[in-house]
Amino acid sequence: MTESISVTITRQEKYKFLVDFGGAIPQSVADLSPPLGDGAGPTPEHLLAAAVANCMSASFVFAHARYKEDPGPVTTTVTCEIGRNDKNRQRVTNLAIDITLGVAPEALAHIERTLATFEEFCTVSQSVKVGIPLSVTVKAPDGRVLKQPG
Repeated sequence: MTESISVTITRQEKYKFLVDFGGAIPQSVADLSPPLGDGAGPTPEHLLAAAVANCMSASFVFAHARYKEDPGPVTTTVTCEIGRNDKNRQRVTNLAIDITLGVAPEALAHIERTLATFEEFCTVSQSVKVGIPLSVTVKAPDGRVLKQPG
């Protein structure tokens, strides 16, 4: 099954754009950081990081739901590294994803299975990582690392 979504952006001024997601979803503003823009909204890099974080979090919850488990209030932070390519153009060079469980991992009987498979459910990160390196770390609420890159 093929699905299609459409997002329309309309320039407001300088580098500020109105983002229309369609339907009942509220519109948003995106802008570049100074000195080009005024920083009136998230940058395209922020939007990319948010898309990866949202999809990865949803995939993590989905993987647990398959076993009727709830990982609690999961917190995901994506760090987006921006550098220059060989033509001196800015590019996203890496996305580091940190997921922290909202409950102790001992409360999740199938934690090992979900850690092994949840990334495969993430449409956005699986598409993005073809061109941008991704690393994923999962932590328990107490900071113990349950899954790390490599």
